[in-house]
Amino acid sequence: MSSNEVYDIAVIGAGPSGLFGTFYAGMRGLRTIVFEALPRPGGQLMALYPEKFIYDVAGYPAILARDLVQQLWKQAVQFDATFRFEEPVVRLQQLQPGHNILTTPAGEYHAKTVLIAAGLGAFEPNRLPVPGAAEFENKGLHYTVRNKEDFLGKRLLIVGGGDTALDWALELQQWARSITIVHRFDYFEAHERSVEALQKSKIHVLTEHHVIAIEGNERLSEVTVAHVRTGTEHTLRVDEMLVFIGYKANLNFLEGWGLEMSQRGIRINAEMATNLPGIYAAGDIAQPAEGPKMNLIANGFAQAAIAVNVATKFIYPSARVYPGHSSHKKGMRYAPTSEKQEASHE
Repeated sequence: MSSNEVYDIAVIGAGPSGLFGTFYAGMRGLRTIVFEALPRPGGQLMALYPEKFIYDVAGYPAILARDLVQQLWKQAVQFDATFRFEEPVVRLQQLQPGHNILTTPAGEYHAKTVLIAAGLGAFEPNRLPVPGAAEFENKGLHYTVRNKEDFLGKRLLIVGGGDTALDWALELQQWARSITIVHRFDYFEAHERSVEALQKSKIHVLTEHHVIAIEGNERLSEVTVAHVRTGTEHTLRVDEMLVFIGYKANLNFLEGWGLEMSQRGIRINAEMATNLPGIYAAGDIAQPAEGPKMNLIANGFAQAAIAVNVATKFIYPSARVYPGHSSHKKGMRYAPTSEKQEASHE
């Protein structure tokens, strides 16, 4: 379905940055539409690790990803934004500054400004390239944790040596009967605190090992591992297996949009603006022209707020970029009705 309505801002992505940007657009009184390729909000948090704790959100010493998404969703829907789930934006065309056409499989939509908060882009976990891995996927072999209770009393094997692997190993100690980590290197690419906690735990660690085969009947039951240098093999009895060996992400869907890109995302300036007037980016997909790139949820929140405030000024030139104090919920409207009707960039 196509819409003839012209929205003030279109948000691409309903992950943390997109949801917070949607909320903030409501605070500024902007007519907002949100596009999300997945069937529900949350982006990477819900698609890959809904049961994982998040530690970089101010005010929460630790919060489950799914609980954070639930709170962000409640915050985002306060101002009647339009949400289009399972509707990826496949094309963005700027006819002129202030008039953008967003094309999805369902039709075309019009927006004065656009906030791209699409996270890592199109992504999926790297699959384990060993015999039996494809056969037993979702039959004991998993690439994400949907429900911690699934591992209660189980012999669990975790493959990987990054933050996700160690975080889940430590988190699932109280659920699993036993946990073994298999990692091909003799060091871990994880937070120092997690490595220290792992060393103090009862988790069995096999460094310099890799998986070479997975076997079972209807479900996996045995995993063969080998030492990466000596080739020595041995078989582990396993009930469940989690694989965290990274993710494949690509930004190919942005090709042809006219955006200035880098290898790591969309180039933005200090106002979160791209090279196209009225189009902004925030979160993991944004690459600052100056300064470090920090893929933190907290950073995405700040970028989304800046982008929305600058977009408000773009639509309504007499509006202030800085809307007022954070405690002003009803007083953050960008312009009186008469000014809305006379706004530039139409």
